[in-house]
Amino acid sequence: MNRFLATAAMLSAGLMLASCGSDDQAGQTAVPVVAKAEALTLVAVELPVRYVTSGTVTSDHRVSITSRISGYIRKLSVREGDSVKAGDVLVRVDPVNARQGLVQAEADLADAKADMNRYEELFKAGAVSKQQLDRVNLRYKVARSQVEQARNQLGYAEVRSPVDGVVVEKRLSKGDLASPGAAILVLEDPASLLVETHASDQFVSGIHIGDEVEIEVSSLKQAFSGVVRQVVQAADAVSHQFLIKIALQAREDVHPGMYAQVGFKVGSRQGLQVPVVAVIKRAGLNGIYVLDGQGVARYRQIRLGQQRADQVEVLAGLHEGDTILWSGEPQLQSGMKVMAK
Repeated sequence: MNRFLATAAMLSAGLMLASCGSDDQAGQTAVPVVAKAEALTLVAVELPVRYVTSGTVTSDHRVSITSRISGYIRKLSVREGDSVKAGDVLVRVDPVNARQGLVQAEADLADAKADMNRYEELFKAGAVSKQQLDRVNLRYKVARSQVEQARNQLGYAEVRSPVDGVVVEKRLSKGDLASPGAAILVLEDPASLLVETHASDQFVSGIHIGDEVEIEVSSLKQAFSGVVRQVVQAADAVSHQFLIKIALQAREDVHPGMYAQVGFKVGSRQGLQVPVVAVIKRAGLNGIYVLDGQGVARYRQIRLGQQRADQVEVLAGLHEGDTILWSGEPQLQSGMKVMAK
């Protein structure tokens, strides 16, 4: 019996030693001991304090396309979203009335010319006075002007685009009756953009034409700048806020109608920023590697603020003097001994 117990104890001890040796080997091979990485020691920087308002992207150049003559629309070849160039034919109107007007004007001109020729002969013969001849000449000039006007009206049967732009509204269709002054299409110039927003009377006195502001469109991940172009010095009667118009540079990813947030600088504060490339996203959370006092990389979760160019503000999780790491060779993991580049 004693011999059996001794044998069991020896086997148990051997298994424990083997198990410990296996764990040690796994621990040594699971994480590389040394890695090279980019490093940055954080220093607080001055960041702007902003008064944020909501607004909408609009086009600074909006054109209503109308017909100068009355008639049924025979051709309307564009739709909402189509891009057009200046001079493109957008609409063709059946110029029935204009054509009839030209025929009538040409008939009046022929009659006036015949009267003028007859009165000139009579004046030479002394049968009519100079005043009578002048009256007939005046009628001829008026008739000639009416023919020219009728021809111009006939040319308005084709409605051309006055600008480069995008069709944003189509109010009439082929077969509808076009009337002078009634909009058929609405164009906007996507290269000429504004953000329209409103500011309260508490802050409007500190907003001036030419001020640079920060724009953030919800569908984009990065803020960009705009310049205050107009401050309307009269508050809205309902909201008691002041309209501010901000000019934007043309961007392919910003379009009229988009929702935007506008940040007006009203002060400054101290904060921390890190390179965007240093931030790690895991399961919807943001984190970063920090170098501890023993030169070992430690993963730490952080809370981010606004991104500006290639830098992003850190609201929580880091402190001034912390050294952050990224771009490790091999890839960084917690527990690595790190040699900063």
